[in-house]
Amino acid sequence: MRRLSLVILSGAGLALALAACATFQHGPVGNPSVPKPAKAVDLSRYAGLWYEIGRYDNGFERGCEGVTAQYASRLDGLIDVRNACRRGGVDGELKVIEGKAKVVEGSGNAKLKVSFFGPFYFGDYWVLDRADDYSWSIMGEPRGRYLWLLTRDPRPSQEMRDRLLRRASELGYDTSLIRPTRQPPAA
Repeated sequence: MRRLSLVILSGAGLALALAACATFQHGPVGNPSVPKPAKAVDLSRYAGLWYEIGRYDNGFERGCEGVTAQYASRLDGLIDVRNACRRGGVDGELKVIEGKAKVVEGSGNAKLKVSFFGPFYFGDYWVLDRADDYSWSIMGEPRGRYLWLLTRDPRPSQEMRDRLLRRASELGYDTSLIRPTRQPPAA
């Protein structure tokens, strides 16, 4: 029994250490005053594939290009999350991480608690703003250290990119910290 307790405590300690590592993999605060999400989110319209066109650099995406995020509703009310990237360049090795998200009650579906590490650690992901037609989205979290610019098109126009940068700036983000994400060329 004592040995089983040690194994359980060791496992819990490892999970907490992984959560702490994930928490401390961040760069500078790009927005010290993160706004509340601007609009409610229709999860059925938000579901599907998104292409990252820019982000605040972070440890868990270091060296990633061709980054995508895919969301799908589940029967239990949670949301499947599948993030993928190409390590080292747009033709690099595909890395995929899968998790699940739950909606924060009272947030108009705009705030999610996402876990990629089991039940021990949930990160905050907020849909800060989105297009009315769900063609673009700006995601962040309440500490202002992470930011993602997402579109449905892997190669949006310069006008779309500029619109997203302007909107991120209007939301209080330092856009000089946004690192453009390259997507693979059209096939």
